[in-house]
Amino acid sequence: MKKAYIKLVLIVCCGLLINCSKKANQAPSEVDLVFPSADLLCIENTITFNWTEAIDPENNDVEYNIIIAKDRALTDVVENRTLTESQIEITLEKETAYYWKVDALDVNNNLGSSSEIFAFYTKGDGEQNYVPFTSQLLTPNNNAIVASGALELTWKAGDPNLDDVLTYEVYFGENADPALVDDAVSTKSFSVNAAAGATYYWKVNVKDEAGAKSIGQIWSFTAN
Repeated sequence: MKKAYIKLVLIVCCGLLINCSKKANQAPSEVDLVFPSADLLCIENTITFNWTEAIDPENNDVEYNIIIAKDRALTDVVENRTLTESQIEITLEKETAYYWKVDALDVNNNLGSSSEIFAFYTKGDGEQNYVPFTSQLLTPNNNAIVASGALELTWKAGDPNLDDVLTYEVYFGENADPALVDDAVSTKSFSVNAAAGATYYWKVNVKDEAGAKSIGQIWSFTAN
């Protein structure tokens, strides 16, 4: 009886060891966007989107979720598709700025890291002025914790009309709907002071010399 009990304990322990030694399923690798490339201008509105294939650590089958939107925050979505290939042809509106990304997921719905978000602009039927791309955050990262004191806010911006001179409206403050603090910034940076313990919100609108303007999304950071 004692031997049988010991044998049972050994079997249970071995089973637990085997179960514990199993590795958790890992998500696929991040993909790199290939076409349309970042800030590509005046392309045809029927586009073959393509990206690099993801690698799954367990060699599971991988699917791709492509999201195309009219804003950099990807809230105004025009296409949201899941497919098994690393390319797809889609027809979009002409004379429109778009933003896109691709996520890879395996058969267990393990989602890998999102790709970068790229912007592009589809061409129209004639020459005209286009709205600038929305601003892209550089520093500090959204929801970051930063040292208090002097801080430089930085961003990227672009315009389908390559010769346009851009200026920036900077909104900044402790209110979640920040106030306009400068409506004629000529560089892609802005200096602020951050008090310890405070959370700040900011956004950047981009304007061209013809008055066309894109509205930025709101970012935040906390000073310690």
